[in-house]
Amino acid sequence: MDKRISASFARQSMMTTLGARIDSVEKGAVALSAPVLPGSRQQHGVAHAGLTFALGDSAAGYSALSIMPEDQEVMTAEMKINLLAPGRGDRLRATGRVIKPGRRLVVVAADVHAIDGESETLIAVLTGTMVPVPIA
Repeated sequence: MDKRISASFARQSMMTTLGARIDSVEKGAVALSAPVLPGSRQQHGVAHAGLTFALGDSAAGYSALSIMPEDQEVMTAEMKINLLAPGRGDRLRATGRVIKPGRRLVVVAADVHAIDGESETLIAVLTGTMVPVPIA
């Protein structure tokens, strides 16, 4: 696994709070997953859209980081989410990917699936823009 992405992920207290983990890292693509805990459900008992968004945004951001030079990080400039289905299941998995790399902007996307036993349902699609920033 990519040490740089693992180290950055370990510093994200939000992902720790959500119980998220890194599933895979490739150049331009990162998959993250998180359990649907009692504290991350909405009133109908399914995953809250906040969990869906946070996981998708982070997966997309780490896919952008996977192509950045060592002296740069990334931050989200904008992110759009289309919620397609309720997050029914025990776990969510977000797979982020780079659509178009650039020096000033990196266009990214993420698909979020709800995992319920052996069944997977696409519940959200995110698209957005990451901005490279120098490491402080």
